Amino acid sequence: MLRRCVTVGGKRISVSSWSKRRYATEVVSGISLNDGAPTIAPIKPSLWGQPTYKSHPTLLRPNELTPGITSEEYERRRAALMNGLPDNSIVILVAGSVKYMSQRTYSFRQASDFWYLTGFQEPDTAVILEKNSSSRGYKMTMFCGRKHAEYEKWNGPRSGFEAAISIFGADDARDIIHFPSHLKSVVTSYSNVYVDVPASKRRRSLLQYLSNQVAPKTEYESIIDALSSSRRRPLASEIIKLRTIKSPAEKRMMRLAADISGNAHADIMRFGEPGRSEADIAAHFQYRCLLNGAQRLAYVPVVASGPNALIIHYTANDQLINSDELVLVDAGCEYNGYASDITRTWPASGKFTAPQRDLYQAILNAQKQCIDLCTGKSGLSLHDLHRRSCQFLSTELRQIGFELHTGDLERILYPHFLTHPIGIDLHESSIDRADSIKSGMVITIEPGLYVPPDPRFPKHFHNIGIRIEDEVLVEQDYPVVLSVNAPKEIVDVEGACQGVLDIARR
Repeated sequence: MLRRCVTVGGKRISVSSWSKRRYATEVVSGISLNDGAPTIAPIKPSLWGQPTYKSHPTLLRPNELTPGITSEEYERRRAALMNGLPDNSIVILVAGSVKYMSQRTYSFRQASDFWYLTGFQEPDTAVILEKNSSSRGYKMTMFCGRKHAEYEKWNGPRSGFEAAISIFGADDARDIIHFPSHLKSVVTSYSNVYVDVPASKRRRSLLQYLSNQVAPKTEYESIIDALSSSRRRPLASEIIKLRTIKSPAEKRMMRLAADISGNAHADIMRFGEPGRSEADIAAHFQYRCLLNGAQRLAYVPVVASGPNALIIHYTANDQLINSDELVLVDAGCEYNGYASDITRTWPASGKFTAPQRDLYQAILNAQKQCIDLCTGKSGLSLHDLHRRSCQFLSTELRQIGFELHTGDLERILYPHFLTHPIGIDLHESSIDRADSIKSGMVITIEPGLYVPPDPRFPKHFHNIGIRIEDEVLVEQDYPVVLSVNAPKEIVDVEGACQGVLDIARR
């Protein structure tokens, strides 16, 4: 640890400094501890619709558009997208929508692709990118809400047109109400129109129709629907090619997200003593994540005690934990736009029984062998990794007394897939499982075994469910486990449960 002096209110004070970037909440007397970045008096209340360096100097550095990601990186993302499209192409991207509960809004989360290309975090926004021959290679027009004193009095600031240009890099900024008419006027000039209709618009259930909850088509949707199929191109599949390979800044954000979640996992192992409810564990996990800088959980956590762990996506989290049970917790936070996804299974009593230990070690051995294969040079695909996990688990299970027959493993004991890519979204979709993994990808490795009370399997393993999941950064020659802060060796898990291993509050 180093000491450095900074000036606050005309006074020189000494504060501690670390070599790595700290969490947003780690602030001393309003001073940013972000690698010696210059500090300023924050503008309060903010003038913009999201944190900026001027309003949140403890959260962003001067050159960052969103925490950890610079304006230049967002520009590189857009340029890479447009350079990969054919001439005479236009990209149409629409922001996420506000959702309501009891006539009040949920905490807004921006649509992932929109955020990836713009960093703009307000709803009711759209962007048009037109490929051209300029030095930039494209023209960016942003449509957003105008500055409006009465609106902002009730709902907080909007960034407005000036910030859309000066901060977010748009060439032109206009009121969102003009988006449909402008789109209609320019889209006819392009032969390649890259656009995706929001998933919420595509999936309209029978119940929605019967309850009269389906809104009529918007003018924007009508314009898109009117395009001939020969001109319309899917946009998401182009963006996911870019999102799949993480930049150095993204790798840092994902490691920080995994650090926060991993420390929370270690903490709940000590907190989750017999007699507590599964809901207690879920609440404490969320508390620890938010306290350490996470904005939200990345998904609804699974806290499954005892036989509840045989339900893969158990999220009821409403029963008490018994002393002889294992507790399976699948939970992760979202930090500055990036998800984490970690699963740990631990004994409520603080010590594994012999059968629990044997089954846990079998899964851990298989998981570690799978992680070793997560390199660019391996040439393996996600399907290949899953097949290897089945082989490893079969070998391990036979060594502890299982007599496996055809279908026993993949249909009953291990019914889910080993891995999925992760990044801005928990499941980075549109990636072919048959494609080889590449350096820069981040994937999960999550083997599990769920033993039902079935006479085909050894009785002492009945009703035990165990999953061990890590986030793994694929490098060309070696894997990097991002979720290393979450204990998983038996001695470490038991130590965390007993309070001997205390890494959660460091």
